[in-house]
Amino acid sequence: MNIHLGEPVAGDRVVRVKNLNVSFVGPAGRSHHVVKNVSFDLHRGQCLALVGESGSGKSVTARSILGLSGETAVVEADALELDGESLLGRSDSWWRRIRGSRIGYVLQDALVSLDPLRPVGKEIAEPLRLHRRGTRATREAQVLELLERVGVPSPGLRARQRSGELSGGLRQRALIASAIALDPGIVIADEPTTALDVTVQAQVLDVLKEMLEAGTSVIVISHDLAVVAKLADHILVMQDGQIVESGRAEDVLRRPRHPYTQQLVDAVPSEHTKGTRLSLDGPARTRELFPGTRDHTADDGPLLEAHHVVKSFRGPDKVQRTAVDDVSFRLDRRETLGIVGESGSGKSTLARIALALETPDSGRVEFLGRPWTAAPPREQRAVRRRISVVQQDPLSSFDPRWRVSRILVDAIRLGDPVNAHRAEERALELLGAVRLGEQHLDALPLRMSGGQRQRVAIARAIATDPDVIVLDEAVSALDVSVQAQILDLLADLQDQLGVSYLFISHDLGVIHHVSDRVIVMQDGHAVEQGPADQIFSDPQHPYTQKLLESLPRLEYATLREAVSR
Repeated sequence: MNIHLGEPVAGDRVVRVKNLNVSFVGPAGRSHHVVKNVSFDLHRGQCLALVGESGSGKSVTARSILGLSGETAVVEADALELDGESLLGRSDSWWRRIRGSRIGYVLQDALVSLDPLRPVGKEIAEPLRLHRRGTRATREAQVLELLERVGVPSPGLRARQRSGELSGGLRQRALIASAIALDPGIVIADEPTTALDVTVQAQVLDVLKEMLEAGTSVIVISHDLAVVAKLADHILVMQDGQIVESGRAEDVLRRPRHPYTQQLVDAVPSEHTKGTRLSLDGPARTRELFPGTRDHTADDGPLLEAHHVVKSFRGPDKVQRTAVDDVSFRLDRRETLGIVGESGSGKSTLARIALALETPDSGRVEFLGRPWTAAPPREQRAVRRRISVVQQDPLSSFDPRWRVSRILVDAIRLGDPVNAHRAEERALELLGAVRLGEQHLDALPLRMSGGQRQRVAIARAIATDPDVIVLDEAVSALDVSVQAQILDLLADLQDQLGVSYLFISHDLGVIHHVSDRVIVMQDGHAVEQGPADQIFSDPQHPYTQKLLESLPRLEYATLREAVSR
């Protein structure tokens, strides 16, 4: 286990938190207590990790140190200090001087945290401009240096692009570059590697480790325990707003004492968990969802097959770049085909081609032996209900004005117009299949947790009784315990509904856990294909070997033994 083990030096405390309590006051005046008596110290050059499920209070705790708890928040503490100065009761103008220059913040959601109307370079240069660092020319040069430092390829090109033109991984790296632009003494990183593939994740972790070695203090919030093991000196495990376990990283991860910590450790997917359940949930019950529908085993041959697919795009610099180059694959019934590779390797473009949302420049995709991407629109509409999708960011895929009931009813009517009068009843059945209740029918997705939104997205995907579901980074933004529940749910749906998955992820542990076969993508090429166990145990291509070498790992056998005691 690679753990940073520097001991704090007396007198080097940069943040002091004692008995922090945060409550939010609702419209009716009711108070919701979300952080309860949290205490910790952060020392210079130390990495403190906050670990726990969504809603455990991790991010609210961190945002309190930045004065970003929100207008309805009531923040109380015996002590909340930065370098001996109290952070309580400070003015907005004081905070504007502090944020960026003394405390950098890497926001959690890279997909929506960047301004979609501005080039990424201007976004990164914003803290430099606001704090009057350098001239316009020197700021532009520094932006390129920052992008290169966090592992962004072709930084000159990327600086001119807008966030919508970048992959999730590239957007996340741009956020990190913005947070460290002013070399702050403290960096708070909220899920800093969530959207990153393993090689870029390793680069970002190296950047954070270099900052630690130079004396920068880091608070990292992460659901990825392998990342925590790579960085943290000290870990706080939070549940329901309270710290349930704390200690040196090595002790907490190798010898977890609290049942909740043990549950988190046990939920990490890897080669050791293949074929087993990751969560404590029982199997989902879905067989009654589609009584009397067609037989999913009636058709022979592969479900989805791609033949020598090529796709290129013209960039803002007018240069034509090939995103997918001569890729072939087949997806059989009840099979999970994993597609893995770095950001920009062509994974998501291949997914869009499989969904017939992009037309290949050459090559073809067939569904049940018939043309799919090359079929006329009328024929595509007849097939589209049989190929569904679950996207990385479900919130952006929903109409923000629609409640869950309308989202599901809309999909149900697409799949079965004849029985549209039963749509409301079916919507409730679908929610039950993904372990949500009747109370969620009237919910707005914006008010739901990330795990709940992803369950709604899965319910929408199965509403049409599909043969194939394309999952594009569908669990990458979820904390480890919610991810475990979703992966178990997907396994249940495959077992009971006979659906096949095209599963795209940068997370090698997830890919190995779920996949029957794997395709490894690099620069638009499928450099290696084969059974998942073979790819992970005996990789043949140098790029696959590099990916596996970059994978941060936990000492899994030791953890399993600790949990079983």
